[in-house]
Amino acid sequence: MKKLIVTIVLVISSLSFAQEKSKLSPEQQTELQVKKMTLDLDLDANQQKELRTILLENTKKREAKKMTLKEKMSKGQKPTPDEQFEMKSKMLDDKIEHKAQLKKILKPEQFQKWEQKLNYRKEIIAKSKRMAKENKE
Repeated sequence: MKKLIVTIVLVISSLSFAQEKSKLSPEQQTELQVKKMTLDLDLDANQQKELRTILLENTKKREAKKMTLKEKMSKGQKPTPDEQFEMKSKMLDDKIEHKAQLKKILKPEQFQKWEQKLNYRKEIIAKSKRMAKENKE
């Protein structure tokens, strides 16, 4: 029961943080990401600089994609299955590229720690989705 409550609190807090985050500029979002990663992974100044460049570029790309999709949706146009496939494929390609870039910047132990945190977050999200699905039934 305690685990359920903790998981729900984590999901709600992460969702509320994600909503707040959207109000920030890409530069502000990037700066917060760099600082968080610096605390988590003990990055040096050079790593922070390289990471800031990559994250800012990725954030700007993501925001541009969001705006394009929002415009299309506001006109009542939904993406076709082929467009959905292309978007998902491009997103996965971007993730692969991002991971490769991080692997170049981070030391092996830092990269391993980053992957562990990423996997942990994925597990929490998957658990919360399962619980939400079970609660609906």
